[in-house]
Parts: sequence; structure tokens; C-alpha cells
Amino acid sequence: MTERKHYFGDVKDQSDKILRKETFVPATLERVWNAWTTTEGVKTFFSSDAKVELAVGGTFEIYFLLDAPQGLRGSEDCRVLSYLPMEMLSFSWNAPQDFGELRKKHTTVVLQFEEVESGKVKVVLSQLGWGKEKNWDKLYDYFDKAWSYVLGNLKKRFVAGPIDWSSR
Repeated sequence: MTERKHYFGDVKDQSDKILRKETFVPATLERVWNAWTTTEGVKTFFSSDAKVELAVGGTFEIYFLLDAPQGLRGSEDCRVLSYLPMEMLSFSWNAPQDFGELRKKHTTVVLQFEEVESGKVKVVLSQLGWGKEKNWDKLYDYFDKAWSYVLGNLKKRFVAGPIDWSSR
């Protein structure tokens, strides 16, 4: 029997753990979709700089440390894995540099979008592909907080307007 390999490593080294978050956003489905799938949209709630190319294999890079050397500014080398327009987006995601060797590994983030009523969109974020070692638990805990913050900013972006990154 052929051993299965996951795009991000050996399947047998991964846990079944899935990090799930959800929020309800007061906006149209198209506006929420565009917030996640365009460079301009991502800059309104996620970070002040990014490069997003909505195509399978396209770039999905969010930059947090603009003064850091290239490769250490954020989610460099992350890619769009798949998408269904206005329904689902998946992309690879890496760890911050503080997590050492885990930065070279990638998890998968899947976003699902559902318009639950006119002007209200449910966004479900699932992150999977976690390793089994103890240092992965620390990374899981980090993203448990980080994704809550990001989804909070997404909602805030549609309630109060785009985030002003110059004041941060």
C-alpha cells in the first residue's frame, strides 16, 4: 500500500485537531468575500500590508513586521489552496518566527462564508494540519487567540470602517 503524504508533511505526523472560530459580519456576502480575497480588502482588517492573488497557487501573504527581513515579515510563502467563489477559501498558513522550526511547516486554513440573512454573513474559520508534538500545542493556543482577534477586526471593519493602521 502506498503511504499517503499530505501537502504539508506526512499525514501520520498530524493530529486530528481542528481549530474552529466563527463570527457574524454585518455586511453583504460580496463585501465580506472581497475583504478576504483581495489585497485591498485584507488591508482593511488584517494588516497594513499584504499580497493576495485569488487563484489556486496564488500568493496569500499578510505582512505584520514590515521592517523585518524578507521571509520574516509575516505569512510569506503561503498560498491559496482552493476556493469556491462566495462560499469557501482555503490557504496555507505558517507560524510566526518565534515558533522556530514550526515556521517552516504549514497548516491549512479554510474559510466558509454563508449569507444567513440580508446583510449578515456567517464566517467559519477552521485551521487544520497540526502536528502532534508539544510545541504544536503552544502554536494552537497562539492561533486560538490570534484568529479571535482577526475575526473581531473583520467584524469591526464593517461596523466602524476600515482599520487605521497608522495609529497602531
